[in-house]
Amino acid sequence: MRHGHRAGLAGLLLTAGLAAPALAQDTARWDTFHGQLNAQKYSPLDQITADNVDQLEKVWEIHTGDISDGTGDRPATVWSATPIYANATLYIGTPFYRILALDPATGEEKWSFDTHSSLEALTQPALKNRGVAYWAAEDPAEGETCQKIVYLGTMDARLFAVDADTGQPCAGFADNGVFDLNQFNDTNARWPLSLLQPPTVVGDHLLLGWAGKDWAFAEAPPGSVFSLNARTGEVEWVLPTLPEDIREKTGTANVWTAMSADEERGLVYLPISSPSPNYWGGNRTESIPLATSTTAVDIETGDVVWSRQWVHHDIWDYDTNSAPTLVDITVDGTTIPALIQATKQGFLFVVNRETGEDVWPIEERPVPSGAVPGEVYAPTQPFPTKPAPLLDQSTKPDVWWIADAVGFGECSALFDRLHYDGMYSPPTTEGAGVMAYPDSSGGVQWGGVAFDPESQTAIVNTSHIVQYIQLFSRADYDTHTGGSGNESGFYPQTGAPFGMSLKVAMNWLGMPCWAPPFGELVAIDMHTGDVSWRRPMGASQKYGFYMPESLGSPTIGGPAVTAGGVIFIGASMDAKVRAYALSDGRELWEDIVEAPAVSVPAVYEHQGREYVAFAVGGNTILKDQVGDQVVVYALPEGR
Repeated sequence: MRHGHRAGLAGLLLTAGLAAPALAQDTARWDTFHGQLNAQKYSPLDQITADNVDQLEKVWEIHTGDISDGTGDRPATVWSATPIYANATLYIGTPFYRILALDPATGEEKWSFDTHSSLEALTQPALKNRGVAYWAAEDPAEGETCQKIVYLGTMDARLFAVDADTGQPCAGFADNGVFDLNQFNDTNARWPLSLLQPPTVVGDHLLLGWAGKDWAFAEAPPGSVFSLNARTGEVEWVLPTLPEDIREKTGTANVWTAMSADEERGLVYLPISSPSPNYWGGNRTESIPLATSTTAVDIETGDVVWSRQWVHHDIWDYDTNSAPTLVDITVDGTTIPALIQATKQGFLFVVNRETGEDVWPIEERPVPSGAVPGEVYAPTQPFPTKPAPLLDQSTKPDVWWIADAVGFGECSALFDRLHYDGMYSPPTTEGAGVMAYPDSSGGVQWGGVAFDPESQTAIVNTSHIVQYIQLFSRADYDTHTGGSGNESGFYPQTGAPFGMSLKVAMNWLGMPCWAPPFGELVAIDMHTGDVSWRRPMGASQKYGFYMPESLGSPTIGGPAVTAGGVIFIGASMDAKVRAYALSDGRELWEDIVEAPAVSVPAVYEHQGREYVAFAVGGNTILKDQVGDQVVVYALPEGR
């Protein structure tokens, strides 16, 4: 499906020749994962500016105690929660599946709630949590509980609903405050439908996606998105993402990341992942229109309004991994209700969010094919003409001469053995495999794109990482004893004729073999689609040694931007949080925190004071440093 039918409010207005309402969300809120439902991660607060941000001071911090480095009985923790400011409270979920309600000005605990969930890595290599969601009744019933609710999901597929004022379970929601998503896990139930991403709250609807176990099985639970009633937990609709006739022989194409929504148009936008198995698709050669796509859905019915597929027959795990950012932009004098979809490939696809039609042309271009038995290869893939790719995927990256010298030519020898004919070079059993650049971790990660509506500037952090993929016949794979890690190692793809390995291109000392920068922060003028500025971001770190910041760092997490002309971001290996100037990318402020802040910061105002909050949790994809810190900054009082 390239463009679907028009439906809902947007379709009716367009049919009548009327303009749909502009994107109007209260950006002073920070009550959802990306700040607001449009995923702009923008705050209109301007107390903190580019001129005074260097005076920021830490006003409070707490340590949740919910932390594991993986050396004991518990798996390591990966904590990527966005703090939620709502109901004059800061809410946060932890990787031990607890909810904390904190005083926004002091960090003092108001209440806490423990799900007593099993602390087992059932679907992920670590205990993982991206926070909580918040809902409030439009017309609250006086004297009744649960007119404001906080929701937290768990790896064992349960969604908990508690009263936002007291932390007590909402007895009227599902089964005494607990919704069990696994009751719908009835096809290829290899693992639970893990609820690691908080639900997306749109009006009185809770939109649930779920996460699974990567690269383990050819046949896996088929992707589906659920809409629940926010008050009762009753299922309103279910959208299957795979055609019915192939669900049993493949799986996933799930939504494991955040969604975005345009409430005025009645649309929710789903970033849908790739089918299983990820690196061989001979079991799913039929058309799967919604896989690796952005799909717009009517919030009331679950009907697909339009869908754009960003990878045809995805055999690279290039799943759509971030909520699309909804923006109004002026192009050639015309205001366009647009959507920006960042991808692992380092693309920004820009389409009209009402119709899915191109803002700037998106071209189908020929891509290489391969010769793996049973596989089919899409002859073309979509390429945006604007904005330009955030990293050059057309040629093999240069070898970093320092790493090559330290490795006595190890890096150049590896690069010579790896096949690369652009980012759509298909996986192979031959030689050392195929270079994966951008890699499965993503040129752009789930933090996605921030947007300043005043200047119409998009801000996005990128990672430059080279990995390599090798397929192994079933017999050859069974002879390998290498283990698996977090986004690297050996994986069986059980049920497929090929297992696989995914490795980072490093020398013996663990230095990256590819030339820097290893990560950047990029600003794009969305009037034209041209880059306004770009700069290396963060510092890479190994064995306690920091590389120069001019080389940049891989990043996990995302930016926030404010009307004060400031970009806030953590995300880098070096466990720092930073502020940059929106105007030109100058670094304005930094502070050292406990671990990489692999989250989206929250910007909020409480009792007249502007605050910036980070959850500092770490992610072993970057390095083995974990944290349990919530840290909050503000200007000195009276400034």
